[in-house]
Amino acid sequence: MAVIKVHGTVFSTATMRVSACLFEKQLEFEIVPIDIRGGEHKKEPFLSLNPFGQVPAFEDQDLKLFESRAITQHIAHAYADKGTELICGDFKKMAIIGAWVEAESHQYDPPATKLTQELVVKPAFGIPKDPAVVEENEPKLIKILDIYEKRLAQSKYIGGDSFTLVDLHHLPTIHYLMGTEAGKLFKSRPNVNAWVADITARPAWSKVLALQKRQ
Repeated sequence: MAVIKVHGTVFSTATMRVSACLFEKQLEFEIVPIDIRGGEHKKEPFLSLNPFGQVPAFEDQDLKLFESRAITQHIAHAYADKGTELICGDFKKMAIIGAWVEAESHQYDPPATKLTQELVVKPAFGIPKDPAVVEENEPKLIKILDIYEKRLAQSKYIGGDSFTLVDLHHLPTIHYLMGTEAGKLFKSRPNVNAWVADITARPAWSKVLALQKRQ
């Protein structure tokens, strides 16, 4: 039995983020399915793992964590000698990576998540999208992608010249948005488009998507 457990659903962007990190690190883990539609994440025993009632919850032996980015940070540091090096030992480079990790969380993710909700999640549940929300958040995503386009003219990846947690954290929303009308926002920017093609072709990411196909 795997000592690492991820409690969530393989279709959740946050759960996908954690799974991608574990696959990059070539670690064995168990997905413990949580019935979101049935509200299992809002009840015990799940709340004992994540008091905020959001997936995923994470167990690594006696360590229990929540919040996907905190979980990936733990994985990257605790298993630094395994698989892909997702962090950097050089303090200056790590500071740069940290700045872009924060940018993904606070600048990119809010509009990307709202667009994913409107363009992917709602249609999946038969709920009409709200055009006003799309209209509000597309310009916000455009602004950050313009910054990314300039950044990616200077380095192969957002955090530098190697694939790191910064890039990994973007993968779930990029995956969903590329199949929607918002995909054009990524495809119309050459450097961003090349970056997207690179990171979505990673073997670890293919394994994340394979988990969905088994459902």
